[in-house]
Amino acid sequence: MKVVHVIEALGGGVYTYFRDLSTFFGDDEINKSIETTIIYSGNRKEIDSQKIKSEFSDGVKLIQVNMVRELSPFQDLKSAYNLAKELKKINPDIIHLHSSKAGVLGRVAYFFLFKKKKLFYTPHGYSFLRTDISKTARNIYWQIEKNFQCFFGGTIVACGDTEQEIAKKIGPAKLVRNGIDIENVQEHYAPHQNEKLTIGIMARITAARNPEMFNQIALKFPDFNFVWIGDGELRHLITAPNIRITGWILDRKTVLRELNNVDIYMQVSLWEGLPIAVLEAMALQKPIIATNIIGNKDAVLHGKTGFLFTDISELDQFFETLKDEETRSQFGQNALDRCRELFDKNQNFKQLLALYQE
Repeated sequence: MKVVHVIEALGGGVYTYFRDLSTFFGDDEINKSIETTIIYSGNRKEIDSQKIKSEFSDGVKLIQVNMVRELSPFQDLKSAYNLAKELKKINPDIIHLHSSKAGVLGRVAYFFLFKKKKLFYTPHGYSFLRTDISKTARNIYWQIEKNFQCFFGGTIVACGDTEQEIAKKIGPAKLVRNGIDIENVQEHYAPHQNEKLTIGIMARITAARNPEMFNQIALKFPDFNFVWIGDGELRHLITAPNIRITGWILDRKTVLRELNNVDIYMQVSLWEGLPIAVLEAMALQKPIIATNIIGNKDAVLHGKTGFLFTDISELDQFFETLKDEETRSQFGQNALDRCRELFDKNQNFKQLLALYQE
């Protein structure tokens, strides 16, 4: 069986997801029955495109096709054409598209194959949930998702529970939760002691991750230290003197060391699929404070592994609770237990494998 994955947004948590996917499906035993190809675009700043081949398993084939994040009619047509050429060469049994842009380009390319294939699509966070665009734009994205699903068919594979509930309104939907390599992340766990309570986030500094709110929170709590692990186009919105921005870190061990050194992990996203960064923080036994949105609320158990909030005013109480080291330790252990129960990549990729073999 030949399976092709197509992804444009190969950065951040999606990069981690695909690196782990390559390890699982590149395994010699699985390779005997499934041949996996990943078609990707290496344009994201937060990744080193030269490292992809060394960090991904040799057991999968990698093909680079230029795709751009923004709407660009000429480049998008060119990308769809090049995708179709690659798909014709491979002649796959299954095409699995990931994220909105590849979902559109991949289905246009699929149409030009003129041969019916099994088609899967994982949104990793629907574009029509974005809050940095107008209601009209959100409605256009909704119509694109709905109409493309109706026209091209296929099965939506949601990466989180709430995403599946939304997906069911669009078309046939299955749930295969995002997962991580828990044991690999756990290797970077080490006890530490910060002089001041340190709250961290790991993400691109972009509208989806809400840097303005993170900045407001840091200003409201000047006695705490804050760290943003990453960089991005909205860096200028972070002005609080108690926030340290690491910049892009392309070495995974350094990233996880930074993540291990925080006391509380904070995810202030405006929209999500199911954030890999939150799962990695859970695997490092960090209590999570997160906005009460799709994705975050699928990972965090309020009052047990962390807290969900809708307004900054709620944070006084949550920080007061988590100032206590023993409480943080208990929440962190609960987070690790939940990660092992629901977000283990081996269990979840086995579910994906079973879906392909149906």
